[in-house]
Amino acid sequence: MRIDRFAGRFLMIELLQGLGLTLRYMFRPKVTLNYPYEKSPESPRFRGEHALRRYPNGEERCIACKLCEAICPSQCIVIEAEPRDDGSRRTTRYDIDMTKCIYCGLCEEACPVDAIVEGPNMEFATETREELFYDKAKLLANGDRWEPILAARLEIDAPYR
Repeated sequence: MRIDRFAGRFLMIELLQGLGLTLRYMFRPKVTLNYPYEKSPESPRFRGEHALRRYPNGEERCIACKLCEAICPSQCIVIEAEPRDDGSRRTTRYDIDMTKCIYCGLCEEACPVDAIVEGPNMEFATETREELFYDKAKLLANGDRWEPILAARLEIDAPYR
């Protein structure tokens, strides 16, 4: 027993095993991505930056049912609504505090008209916290920018809803 321990220390078996492992992986293809220049594929169910969608005629989809506000576990969504002349309700205020959001996707699942969705954009870092308070105008602009991708992702995900 003592001879084995002495031989292990003298021959530095652990060091040789570590060097062997290093040499084994040194000549394999690399799996690391050079992020800003190379991007990994995204799942159609990826949850990134929020967006409010519009109907093809340009009218916003949100009917002010407030289900997304009620189901949000972090309570980061604030909605105010008022009735319109034709009797339907529409939002006058739709705010999301992205610093509180946990990107769980429950708001997207609760929406009966697919108005609020979490888009494919994951690169929305900011310098100040105030830039992460999204109002209705910014959410609609995100929806307008990402609409073709959002529609395709919802179509792919439709059988699982």
